Amino acid sequence: MDIIEAIRGRASTRAFLDTPVSRETIEAVLEAARWAPSGGNTQPWQVAVVAGDLKQQIGDRMTEAFRSGDHGKADYQYYARRFPEPYRTRRFVCGMALYDALGIERADKEGRAAQWEKNYHGFDAPVELYFFVDKTLEQGSWVDCGMFIQNVMLAARGFDLETCPQAALAEYPDTVREALGLSQEKKLICGLALGYPEREAPVNNYRTERAEVEEFTKWFGV
Repeated sequence: MDIIEAIRGRASTRAFLDTPVSRETIEAVLEAARWAPSGGNTQPWQVAVVAGDLKQQIGDRMTEAFRSGDHGKADYQYYARRFPEPYRTRRFVCGMALYDALGIERADKEGRAAQWEKNYHGFDAPVELYFFVDKTLEQGSWVDCGMFIQNVMLAARGFDLETCPQAALAEYPDTVREALGLSQEKKLICGLALGYPEREAPVNNYRTERAEVEEFTKWFGV
């Protein structure tokens, strides 16, 4: 797949086939992704690949917590507490596009909650990847991990796989660390659903808009 096509065609996938993804294929994706840049070549990313019963158990525990009113406590503040424009409108339009694709009305709180709960099982993808970084590292290393995660998503497309990066899977980091036997020194960045897409599913066929280059770029001496 052409690299520009891989970038432009990538989208968050929320309906997957139950086709298993082999360990060899996942290793090949990570083999490509590992060439991401990092400050001083520190390579701070750490990955946990989770599937099968353990994946189900983690998702069940998160769903149970969500239904009880416990909305978790992530290791960091992902979203701004208040969004100024244009970010507020972009986020609103993004959410509405998702629910419109699913046929869920804005007033349907139960339907929205049911859709949100699907996050915790990675939208039934056969595999979830969890990304961690050492507690002792600073923000630059988190930036490095972001570049690595993008590499994972693009490399996956080279194997006919699709992904969905999920901050929701980082809402209950203690649940994940306990299930995987990891210490508090490992900070959970996010999760990533990985699998073969159900390409005809309506939820996989809407697209969010992107700002034109002129909206976010200033030119100096060029």
